[in-house]
Amino acid sequence: MSMVRANIAISLDGFIAGPNQSEENGLGEGGEALHEWAFPLAAFQEVHGREGGEENASSQVLEESFANVGARVMGRNMFGGGPGPWDEHDPWNGWWGDEPPFSTPVYVLTHHEREPLEFENGTVFHFVTDGIESALEQARAAAGEEDIHLPGGAETINEYLAAGEVDELLLHVVPVLLGDGARLFEGVGPDVALEQLQAVEAPGVTHVKYRVG
Repeated sequence: MSMVRANIAISLDGFIAGPNQSEENGLGEGGEALHEWAFPLAAFQEVHGREGGEENASSQVLEESFANVGARVMGRNMFGGGPGPWDEHDPWNGWWGDEPPFSTPVYVLTHHEREPLEFENGTVFHFVTDGIESALEQARAAAGEEDIHLPGGAETINEYLAAGEVDELLLHVVPVLLGDGARLFEGVGPDVALEQLQAVEAPGVTHVKYRVG
């Protein structure tokens, strides 16, 4: 049976991106430090179409996070382009370049309609304007027996947690303090129960997996 799995890097003070996010700095001030543990890994290089890389205790965690994913749902900020309507004459194709590292349908939550954006590696961005339930329903249909991945951002994961739609949460906890930015668990409340399934210590990060009840 397919699951909805959220997976995100987080600072010790609870932020998944730093303050002052912009098109030039999508992770905000200091936010790139949340992902430095992943950049050297072979598993990270592979999904970005590159060869080489390192192996360490994070490798299996990252490989498993990419496995058995049939569709994804992400927020507008994670796709990119800033708030407001899309530029009709020059719509920005997001942070992800010409070969986005997804190779699945991706349902982007937005208030502004846009035609699907398709890439040769199988990534197709669909822009969903009628809410999180519709995006999840479409993702389930596309994923079939495979899982649905929620890669972010914070607002998107928070909304699905609050709605009781997340089955598993994987946090990559990085020992940095950002002080401000996009906070995970904002507005989620005390009704979400977390059962720890796994904790893996690795260079620069601790991976903690929870079942969400």
